[in-house]
Amino acid sequence: MKLFRKHMEKHCAYCAHGSAVGETQVACPRKGVVDAAGHCRRFRYDPLKRVPPRPASLKTEPYDAEEFRL
Repeated sequence: MKLFRKHMEKHCAYCAHGSAVGETQVACPRKGVVDAAGHCRRFRYDPLKRVPPRPASLKTEPYDAEEFRL
């Protein structure tokens, strides 16, 4: 998933105009307190508000340290 895609999903949580009130609500200067998953036509994407997904962890349990030695 790219951070700067051309066609980003419109969510109030990523809007430059809104500010987060909680995890599921956003304070919009135009609409008031709205759901974070909603959007309006004044939506403007702010990439700094998007939290990227956590990277996958490396599972090394089935391997032994002996296997990685040269």
